[in-house]
Amino acid sequence: MKGTVGELGEFGLIRELTSRLTTTPAVRVGPGDDAAVVAAPDRRVVASTDILLEGRHFRRDWSTAYDVGRKAAAQNLADIAAMGAVPTALLLGLVVPAELPAAWPTELMDGLRDECQVAGAAVVGGDVVRGDTITVSITALGDLRNHEPVTRAGAQPGDLVAVTGWLGWSAAGYAVLSRGFRSPRAFVEAHRRPEPPYHAGPAAAGLGATAMCDVSDGLIADLGHIAEASKVRIDVRSGAVDIPSQMNDIGQAVGVDPLQWVLTGGEDHAIVATFPPDVKLPARWKVIGEVLNPSALPQVTVDGAPWTRQGGWDHFGEEES
Repeated sequence: MKGTVGELGEFGLIRELTSRLTTTPAVRVGPGDDAAVVAAPDRRVVASTDILLEGRHFRRDWSTAYDVGRKAAAQNLADIAAMGAVPTALLLGLVVPAELPAAWPTELMDGLRDECQVAGAAVVGGDVVRGDTITVSITALGDLRNHEPVTRAGAQPGDLVAVTGWLGWSAAGYAVLSRGFRSPRAFVEAHRRPEPPYHAGPAAAGLGATAMCDVSDGLIADLGHIAEASKVRIDVRSGAVDIPSQMNDIGQAVGVDPLQWVLTGGEDHAIVATFPPDVKLPARWKVIGEVLNPSALPQVTVDGAPWTRQGGWDHFGEEES
């Protein structure tokens, strides 16, 4: 598409964006009305929202608009899955400068649409406004399908800690990109477009998961959320987490222990959950630790000892770790 957002105009941009969308049976009224209507058979709606700011959460020289769309949808839909719910719908709030090429927001919408299709959801509406910095605000909705929500507060001493999905791949990709490289491609793409295991969240709820969280801030940080909410201690066995050989190679090249990426790198949106010890977990789940009684030690330990290295994501920290 040629021209800029300003030349296309607000309503022209909205027409272009909505023309690219698909729908699902859950969408009763889609884009074009005052509000969308999405079926909620469970009579409870799971909702999550997030914001991506250019220069803080994405860079246009690293990621295409399509990449940003996939990532923006993924990180919100993963939150829905981590509650044990099935994603149903997504709403977009978009701030863009008038001089931005019109192709950028349309490609962003393509990314949002395609990631929603992976999760079984649909983009159902939103808003666009003019501003100085590109800002992408997402609200995701989901349906519990008669399950109780799996919160962070249910872990019990004796529970197993298990994870499914990638760990440390996005952080390794960030390290590669920050040094001006574009390969190994698999890790760079993991940073640009995370692949959350959406179906694992509702499946975990069906297996009796006692607590659950998606790994957005880093494994130790997110297990810390579960430990704090559940008032327990969680110990991670470092030898149980997978470190691919290529990640080891990247670590050697940049002088970083890849275990730090696996334990503290965020934005992979894997799902970590606690389960009763007698649950038989499918092969996709990897047991990496256990839930213990609270003690004077930090709420999350690694091999029984405090993790003393920095890591994890804090939006109000000085820099990304």
